[in-house]
Amino acid sequence: QVQLAESGGGLVQAGGSLWLSCAASGRTFSVYGIGWFRRAPGKEREFVAAINKSGGSTYYGDSVKGRFTISRDNAKNTVYLQMNSLIPEDTAVYSCAASYAPSLSLVVPAAYAFWGQGTQVTVSS
Repeated sequence: QVQLAESGGGLVQAGGSLWLSCAASGRTFSVYGIGWFRRAPGKEREFVAAINKSGGSTYYGDSVKGRFTISRDNAKNTVYLQMNSLIPEDTAVYSCAASYAPSLSLVVPAAYAFWGQGTQVTVSS
């Protein structure tokens, strides 16, 4: 089992930046691929970004490409999401998730076995 805890959410103005962290505890962090998803009120859960267990492959949802960057530090058991050029449409609860799946499956929610509780990101105009 692995436990995930997101942090770094908050209120930011449009055009600003925010950095989210996903800290893991439990078994060895490096065996998991990690994904970020977001859920806005009244909308379906949306894939944001994912990174495989080694950090060698990353994936991004179309709505955040060029603005968000996912990275990981396995020594710190943490995955990060750098969010730049934020727009109001980015407002959502952001959750991280851990997966045993191969890299090619990390964009699929069903690939993730463990989920954090989420952190609120609000972007004001």
